[in-house]
Amino acid sequence: MLKWLWLSVLVLVLDQASKIFASQTLVLHSPMPVFPFFNLTLMHNTGAAFSFLAHAGGWQRWFFTLIAIAVSVGIVVWLRRLERQQVWSAVALTLVLGGALGNAWDRLWLGYVVDFLDLYYQQWHWPAFNIADMAISAGMVMLVLEALFPRLNRIGR
Repeated sequence: MLKWLWLSVLVLVLDQASKIFASQTLVLHSPMPVFPFFNLTLMHNTGAAFSFLAHAGGWQRWFFTLIAIAVSVGIVVWLRRLERQQVWSAVALTLVLGGALGNAWDRLWLGYVVDFLDLYYQQWHWPAFNIADMAISAGMVMLVLEALFPRLNRIGR
């Protein structure tokens, strides 16, 4: 099922292109309204999800990068072991892989992850995120759904 790696590459390219665009067109911490519930707001996240460990002193950059690399290797091994009809799993895993690599790339080269998508309701803001985060979330939801409904993974059976 390594043939699905093109999806990881697509996620990685879209993620990096959108982050370059956001970094070149937005001002750090300055929201650009798009809809009454959505801003483009450039943020630099030195932590993990929800800025976990963002102010830990710098070691977290390498820690989260190593985790992303280890998870990525594990995903590739998992993909190799999938059967041809396990398309649902392959798509889910390659979405997670592309997102993990997109955020790891940021940490390696920039020292932080570029986030710029800002959903909110009144004064409550969801933590800023990016395309890599969306791919990871979608892939993880797909894996949970597969665990709950195993038939999802048996296309054509």
